[in-house]
Amino acid sequence: MTPKDDSLAGVDHGRRNFLKSTGVVGVAASVISPSAEAQSGPAALGPGAVPVRLNVNGRQLDLMLEPRVTLLDALRMRADLTGNKRGCDRGACGACTMLVDGRPVYSCSTLAIAVQGKQIRNVDGLANGDTLHPVQAAFCEKDALMCGFCTPGFIMASVGLLEKHPNATAEQIRKGLDGNICRCGTFPRIFEAVSSVTGGQRA
Repeated sequence: MTPKDDSLAGVDHGRRNFLKSTGVVGVAASVISPSAEAQSGPAALGPGAVPVRLNVNGRQLDLMLEPRVTLLDALRMRADLTGNKRGCDRGACGACTMLVDGRPVYSCSTLAIAVQGKQIRNVDGLANGDTLHPVQAAFCEKDALMCGFCTPGFIMASVGLLEKHPNATAEQIRKGLDGNICRCGTFPRIFEAVSSVTGGQRA
């Protein structure tokens, strides 16, 4: 058995006393168990909710929104218009595409407060009662969807395209929908569906 080294015992004792005297133990304890103030986090900065008036699908919506709220969140969370989906949330996949004054926009990266006074349309407003919009009907007829998550964005982009080019060519369709992604790979059926709608009606 190795005899105890008195010099080492003295060094150990000195280290313990040093830690106590410098308050390191107290600091470590505060890191492990943060105060109630630290747990609650810093106070929120920035303006609170302000009145925002939106014209959506021909209907006026008066909402109280923080200026940072996107059009997608305003409609999904505050107006119960949940047709358009949140995909990438980065303005890259197109699942959230809506029409603002007839132009397709990524609603996940468009501030609601910035589109006041404009005509906003999302997929919830396309059908007329039980009658589907021609583009919606074409997507069903041509089986142009699989999981369906990207479909509302594709439909809105297609409606915007066909309103601008009623007899769109194959090249115009490809270009008009190049901002939308279908991860299931149904692009051929989607293009077929859109090309079957001419002059606002299915061929």
